Amino acid sequence: MVLAAGLGQRMRPLTDERPKPMIAVNGAPMIDQLLDRLAEAGVEEAVVNLHHHAGQLRRHLEGRTRPRILFSEEETLLDTGGGVARALPQLGEAPFFVANGDVVWLDGPDPALRRLAEAWDPETMDALLLLQPGSGAFGYEGPGDFRMDPAGRLTRRAERKLAPFVYAGLHILAPRLFEDAPEGAFSLNLLWDKAAAAGRLFGLRHEGAWYHVGTPQALAAVERELALELGGWRDDTNGG
Repeated sequence: MVLAAGLGQRMRPLTDERPKPMIAVNGAPMIDQLLDRLAEAGVEEAVVNLHHHAGQLRRHLEGRTRPRILFSEEETLLDTGGGVARALPQLGEAPFFVANGDVVWLDGPDPALRRLAEAWDPETMDALLLLQPGSGAFGYEGPGDFRMDPAGRLTRRAERKLAPFVYAGLHILAPRLFEDAPEGAFSLNLLWDKAAAAGRLFGLRHEGAWYHVGTPQALAAVERELALELGGWRDDTNGG
């Protein structure tokens, strides 16, 4: 599931005429780079939700075959959880990746998506989140999201406290987590809290670089950093 329906308000004016996931980072739209990596990880089918500039994004993706694209159009924004819940009939009954359509990262020695898949344990997990250490999250200035114990179980950052890990925009969910979910719009945070209360919310530390692209100024900074890091980044062997 690729979350691509949001308004991208903090990226205005760049999102006045396009959806945020279609903004290019170092020469290629963020959503194309994500889909390339999903294909490389063996994903054959991806559901993309649509709302903001829905027709433009549909036209951009509808000819794609790796992965094959299904669309879930939202007349009214359903937030992250509601968007995934609406697409459940297309996603099937097995655990699935959920990815932000605007996530930008570099892999470490092993691809992050493969590491998530290999770490997934359906006996103990309802959700497995990729986490970036806040100290190494380029462009991120928040207080963090989670603490992680030695077994990988996650707890929320306490109010007015700092937490060492930031959600990196990629995770695996079990469909059973949506049982008794609300109707309409709701955040995936609600389901993460449900999993945490049952001791079934886990994290995996990202081994590579991760970039927060929230504003036009942040985009420019990420472009400069990637140019320095990779000397004009565009690695077509892994889509990143």
